[in-house]
This record gives sequence, structure tokens and C-alpha cells, in this order.
Amino acid sequence: MELSHKKTVYLFVAIVISLAIGLLPLEYIQNSGNQSIQLTTQGKYSLAVLAFCVICWVAEIMPFAITGLFSLSLLVVTGCANLSDLVKDGFGNQVIVFFIGVMIIGAIVNETSFVTIITQKLYNKYHLQPKTLIFIILTIGMILAGFVTEMAAAAMVLPFAVSILKRAHIQPLKDNYGKAMMIACGWGPVIGGIATPAGSGANPLTVGFLKDLAHIDISFAQWMAIGFPAALLMLPFAWFILVKTFKIESVSLCNDPKQNEKVHITIKDIIIGVLFVVTIMLWILEPVVHNLFPSLQFITMSFVALTIACCMFLPPFAPLSWHKVEHSINWGAIILIVSGLALGTTIYKTGAAKWLAWILFKNINLLHPVVMVFAVVLGVSIIKVMFSSNTVTGIIMVPLLIALSSTIGINPSLIAIPAGLTSSLSFILVTSTPTIVIPYSAGYFTIADMVKPGIYMTIISSICVTISFVVFGSLCKIIAW
Repeated sequence: MELSHKKTVYLFVAIVISLAIGLLPLEYIQNSGNQSIQLTTQGKYSLAVLAFCVICWVAEIMPFAITGLFSLSLLVVTGCANLSDLVKDGFGNQVIVFFIGVMIIGAIVNETSFVTIITQKLYNKYHLQPKTLIFIILTIGMILAGFVTEMAAAAMVLPFAVSILKRAHIQPLKDNYGKAMMIACGWGPVIGGIATPAGSGANPLTVGFLKDLAHIDISFAQWMAIGFPAALLMLPFAWFILVKTFKIESVSLCNDPKQNEKVHITIKDIIIGVLFVVTIMLWILEPVVHNLFPSLQFITMSFVALTIACCMFLPPFAPLSWHKVEHSINWGAIILIVSGLALGTTIYKTGAAKWLAWILFKNINLLHPVVMVFAVVLGVSIIKVMFSSNTVTGIIMVPLLIALSSTIGINPSLIAIPAGLTSSLSFILVTSTPTIVIPYSAGYFTIADMVKPGIYMTIISSICVTISFVVFGSLCKIIAW
């Protein structure tokens, strides 16, 4: 069957499934203790739009960014939201400013001698061990994410991975090694994002909800006692899945002696390097700056990325012309995450997410405690496919599960902490987290490339989080069975 005919068939399937969801009599109210959970007509239609978009993304029926934009039109036509609100939720989100800033910084830093030198040393040492290079990228991303947030970590590790692929003469979308390397740039930070409360916006949110709603205090060290071992457990599995899925064993990276010529560091390189270090330090020390200088609350991750990106164009040390930087930015990725934020927020606002969470978890108390933890982790991982914000996922899931725990008579920490840990784990769809959009913007892999390894990793990560939570949570007396 020709490619165009296949896409037509997939489009027909997407329309049929979305219509089926939209026409089924799913609206009803359930009591979850103190509140009623209702799937409204708008909520049902938003799920239908989500199903249509997921199929289009996975089957590549249309360009990814166009599918995202089309979702906004469908949400308006079905009455789920008006266009002005969708624009505010998507284009008005400061995450977009962060993305534009880090893409500009990445394009400029990637041209400096520092990246060339570091890449040269890594490549010369491990070009005969291409699988090791992937593990190194995963590890660096994981470690950084615990301290500078997972999005910032992905932005920091991306230039080095891109430089390695360029040295190996690997073209975007034409080599499995490039796909594995770029996905590793996203997976490493996603894994590391659960290691500490600072790794993801959903983490401190979970800590706050547990304290305010369940009167359970979780310290930084207690969170790390569960999150860091879980991240370490996931790391080798992530590497193994990428290596096996993309058949890295058969890869042979060439090493051109001409690329090993001595590289000279210029004044411009030093200035750009200093600005990049300042960016990292401000990302890391953001809470410290806010505590010491209350008047500097405006110094956020997005503000730093935007401001430093602009400073890199100040004369006399601007390293690249705007024309070259402009062509290095994947504007389609920006559109994709804008539309993903709008779609995910609409599903939240219409109540569809809360209804779905209740459907999935209402009988969870019938399971063995360990199986219950695993069910929560896997369930949240699946629900996370709908959202482009870890924070939104945490807002939806953690309070709901805390309320649910009191209704069914179980310790709230048994289900709320695993849900909070898992809120930032996204491996299946690019659109599920902005962290994956950063390496995706380099153009080396498609949304469909992530699905198969992402499904494997979702299951494995759920097992790893469950093991870490049960073992280390019990040893540290964080949970009581």
C-alpha cells in the first residue's frame, strides 16, 4: 500500500475512534466521598480530540505541528474551549519563552570551541564504543536534572549530543544511532527529574499537597531517599531499551583525523562560556536567590533563558548572525508544545482528567499494597500521555488520590507519593513533556520513533519506582503499611 493510502486509512481510523468517543453516552456522575466526579459533554469531546491527535501524531498523518494546531480548531468547534483561552493557555505559557531562549543559547553554545573540545575528547575515546556514548549522555542528563530541573538539563546536554552526531556525519532521521542518542537526551533528564524535589515542578507540588491535605511532611532527604534509587534503577534499563530497539550493535562511527586538529579558544568563546555558566548557576541557585533577595523574584528559569539568550547577541562578541540562529531553531517544535499545553489544559479544565483518574483508581484498595503502588505508578504514567505539563499532572492526580485515600481508608502516602514521583515520567509521546521536545527539536527522531521504546520504558519505570518506594520508603520509615 502506498504511503498516501496508508495515511488515508489511518485518518479514517482516527476519525472513527474520535467520533465513537464523542457519541458514546459516557456522561455520568460518581461520588468520590466529598465530591462528585462528572464527565461533562465538553470533557468527553476533549477526550475525542485527544484520541484523534494521538493517532495523527503516532501515524504521522500530518506534520506534527499542524496536528497540534488542528487540535485547537477541533476544541473550538466542539465547544470545549474558545480560541482566546486556548491561546492564553498555550502561547501565554512562560514555558514557551524558556524553549525559545534555550534553543537560541543551544545554537550559539554549539558553535563554541568548548563544545568542540569536549566532544572531541569523548568521541576520540568512545567512537569505537557507540553504545557507551549513549550511556554517558543518559547519565549526564540524569545527574543534571536533579539540580537544575529536567528541562534545563535537556537544554544543557543537547549541544554535546548534536556535536557528537555531526562529527559522526549522522544526518537527521536517517540513522538509528541519531534517534537513540537524541531520545537519550530527553530520557536522561526525565529519569533524573524524580531524583530530588528540585528536579520537576510536580515534585514540590506533591510535597505541598501532602503537607496541606494529608498532614504528611516529606523532607528533601526523604524524597531523595526514594527518588534517587528509582532513577539509578531506571538508567541501565533505559540504555538497554534504546540500544536494543534501535539495533545499535551494528553501528560503526567513523573517526576522521581531520576533525582532530587543534582547536583554539577565542575571546568570544570565553564570553559565551561565562554566560552559559552564569545561566546554569542561576538555574541551580534560583531558590537561594529568591530567599536572600526577595526583590529578585522575577529571576526564574524562563527569565534567565530569555535574558541570557539576548545578551549573547550584544556587540562586540555576538558569535552568530540572527539569520543562522533563526534557522537552527525548530519553530515547529514550539508550535507543537504550544498546542500540547493548550490541549492538556483544556482536558484538565473540562474535568475529563479527574473523571478518568477516578475511573482508573476507585477500586484500588482491593489490591495488595505493593500491587496498589504499581497500579498507581503505571496508571499515572498512562494518564501523563495526555498532558504537556508535569505540574498539571500533579495538580490533577495528587489531590484526587489524597481524597480517594480517605474515602477508601488507606494511608495517603501509599498512593500520593508514588503519583507525585511519576507525574514527571514521560517516555511514550514527545508531546507529554516539554523536556522531550527540546531534543526532538533537533530533528533526529519522530514521534513514532519514541512509541515502541517508550511503552517498554513506561512499564520498566513503573516497576523501578515501585521497588524503590516499597524498599527505601520502608527502610527510611517514610511510609507505613
